[in-house]
Amino acid sequence: MEKLGYYNGKFGPLEEMSVPMNDRASWFGDGIYEAGPVRNYKIFALDEHLNRMYRNAGEVEITMPVSKEEMARILYEMVQKMDQGELFLYWQVTRGTGVRQHVYPDSDANLWITVTPLKMSDGRTPIQLITEPDIRFHRCDVKTLNLLPAVMASEKAKQAGCGEAVLYRPGGRVTECAHSNVHILQDGTLWTAPLDELILPGISRAHLIKACKALGIPVREEVYYLDQLRAADEILVTSSSKLVVRADKLDGQPCGGKDFETFERIRKYMLDEFEEATK
Repeated sequence: MEKLGYYNGKFGPLEEMSVPMNDRASWFGDGIYEAGPVRNYKIFALDEHLNRMYRNAGEVEITMPVSKEEMARILYEMVQKMDQGELFLYWQVTRGTGVRQHVYPDSDANLWITVTPLKMSDGRTPIQLITEPDIRFHRCDVKTLNLLPAVMASEKAKQAGCGEAVLYRPGGRVTECAHSNVHILQDGTLWTAPLDELILPGISRAHLIKACKALGIPVREEVYYLDQLRAADEILVTSSSKLVVRADKLDGQPCGGKDFETFERIRKYMLDEFEEATK
C-alpha cells in the first residue's frame, strides 16, 4: 500500500479512511501524538517516542488504549503493509468519542495512525527561517494536537519562502520553531533552550546533544535570545523528519555560515547513527 490509515483496529488506503465526527479531536484537539521516520521498515527511536507519548498521556490525563508493547506491535504491523520501507509514521491518541462537552467523555481513547512515503533529508541543504512571536499556551512540553499557533506561524514562513518559523517569547527569549527545535553554535559550543514548559523535549534534540557530547562539543542547555540567534556562528534546526539542518537566512538576512566544520561533524554523526539504527 502507498498511503495507509488506521483507526481503532480498522485500516485501509488513507484517502478512504474516515473517523466519527464526535471524536474529541474534532471538537477540542483533545489528544496527543508522535511521529518519526522509518527506513528499511525499521522505526527510528521508537522506544523514545513511546516513552514520551505515555508520559504526555499522564500529563493530560488520557488513559492509553493499549500498552507500550502492543502499541509498538501495531505500529510495526502497519509499517509492514507498505509498498516501500522509507516512510513517515504518525500516530495519535485522542481522549475518546462523545457529544461535544468540555468535561471528559465516558469512553475509551481512540488510536489513529497514518503511514506515508518520505525520503529522509540528509541535512546538506540549508533552510531559511523567519521569526514569529510565540503565542502558544504554557504546556508546550506536551505534544498535543493543539497546533493552531504553529500552523499559523508555518503558513507565514511558507508565504515568506522559508522552511520554518523561529518562535520567541516577550523579552526575546527563543523557544523553538513551529514544528522543530532550534539551537545555535557559538564559539564552538552548542546552545539549546532548557527543558521547561515552553519547549517540546524533541527526540532529535536529544540525539543532537548526544552527538555533541560524543564529539567533544560543549553543550549549554540555557535560555538564549534573538540577538544571540542573529549573531550565532550557526543556527541549527532539528526534527524527526530532518534530523539536523543549518539555516543560511533569518528574516531575509544571511545568517550563520561561520562554523560549517562543526555543523558537518554533527550532521555526519547524526546521519550515521540513523543509518546504523535502520540497517
